[in-house]
Amino acid sequence: MSNALQVPWPELPIAAWRETYETLHLWTQIIGKIRLARSPWLNHSWHVALYVTARGLTTSPIPEGL
Repeated sequence: MSNALQVPWPELPIAAWRETYETLHLWTQIIGKIRLARSPWLNHSWHVALYVTARGLTTSPIPEGL
């Protein structure tokens, strides 16, 4: 276990995937804005979070017609 704590994180060369990063960032903002507009308000916008799963990013169900 202590060996795992000593291994540094690998470098993440942003230049190699900047366009992908920017696209993913914009799409997550769009999803967040849709969720913000369609969900009842909770303090600090807690209801617009994206959750990391084994299949990628997800939200909890987004209400329709409120």
